[in-house]
Amino acid sequence: MTTSAETQRTHLSNLIAPSFCDVHRECENYTHFWLSGGRGSGKSSFISIEIIFGIMENPNANGVVLRKVGETIRDSVFAQLEWAIEMLGVGDKWEIKRSVPEMVFKKTGQKILFRGGDNPQKIKSIKVSKGYIRYIWYEEADEFHGMKEIRNINQSLMRGGADFTVFYSYNPPQNRRSWVNRETRAERDDTYTLKTDYRGMPREWLGEQFFLEAEYLEKSHPENYRHEYLGEPTGTGGEVFRNLELKSLTDAEVKTFDNIRCGVDFGFALDPFVYIVCFLHNNRLYIFDEIYAKGIANGEAAERIYEKGYPDKMIVCDSAEPKSINDLRQYGLRVRGAKKGPDSISHGIKFLQSLEKIVIDRARSPNAAREFSEYELDRDKDGEFKNTYPDRDNHTIDAVRYALEDDISCRRARIIKRKDLNL
Repeated sequence: MTTSAETQRTHLSNLIAPSFCDVHRECENYTHFWLSGGRGSGKSSFISIEIIFGIMENPNANGVVLRKVGETIRDSVFAQLEWAIEMLGVGDKWEIKRSVPEMVFKKTGQKILFRGGDNPQKIKSIKVSKGYIRYIWYEEADEFHGMKEIRNINQSLMRGGADFTVFYSYNPPQNRRSWVNRETRAERDDTYTLKTDYRGMPREWLGEQFFLEAEYLEKSHPENYRHEYLGEPTGTGGEVFRNLELKSLTDAEVKTFDNIRCGVDFGFALDPFVYIVCFLHNNRLYIFDEIYAKGIANGEAAERIYEKGYPDKMIVCDSAEPKSINDLRQYGLRVRGAKKGPDSISHGIKFLQSLEKIVIDRARSPNAAREFSEYELDRDKDGEFKNTYPDRDNHTIDAVRYALEDDISCRRARIIKRKDLNL
């Protein structure tokens, strides 16, 4: 004879889409779960089922579900958890309080509480009479203002227990620079990251019309389809570098690189010291090594440059720091200041844009990969893109411009000569 718990587990397996089976099995092994995807990916359905079932299985577990704006709770996450209760067939075991809003597991008094991030005082004052808050769910996590805000909330909620399960669900913002798109690239041993889309859901769960709408958008507006249905951060149209290729370079490939260029952008105050190693060949740029460090003295910077293995290469540095350039020279490095000149930033970036490809090894140069990928134009008050390049989060880009200064000058001289000759 099967028990009610066994029946619920069998029922649970029928409610979890195949794309979420692995994360379901790993719920006991990780703390933080970043689940992203486009429309119909099933992430909210999976999380709601997991929380209801988890609370019923663990008599000390309570839950807190958050949206950035409290007014959106009843028609979104609250309704989603009501659905989960109904699908699990346990409606008679739960008390649903829509006016509070709150859900109570009748047998033990365990609760699911709902809060808006726009009222932090109500989050700090949360107390449960039995057990502790094990489950935390940030729905539409990208609407929160960043990890600092989320960390503050977690610090208030993650107390009094040994095991915690924190879900972050969101549709990736179109802008690659969004904090949530960056956060999911960070590596933590206690974090599980999963991206899903509607194609991993059983067709009958979403209905035939859903798939027809997706297929129509794929044909008519493929970029919108990739963002809305596949959950890809396709960019806003203001990306500065559209010729990027992030790939792994083998040691054998790197050994073939000759005529290597090196550049340095000196840190100022809180900015990092950046040293970049790159190779330009056949209109393709390869960025394959870097130093990216805050608060290091010039002596330590020189030591780390020597460790990279290119001590005889000329290093073109930011000329705004003549003392630092002289320090590096005193340590035996071949260095000179960049000539810069009028519109040197614009000329340098346009040169990089004109290349067939900018290939960056994400493992060897993670900060260059991040800055080049996320570098986008700002918008004016009317929402239009500005025609100037933003001076932030561009330290590796500046170092690359310095490294390629001679190449940029030669290209520009050729263009001017052709213009003068009317070619």
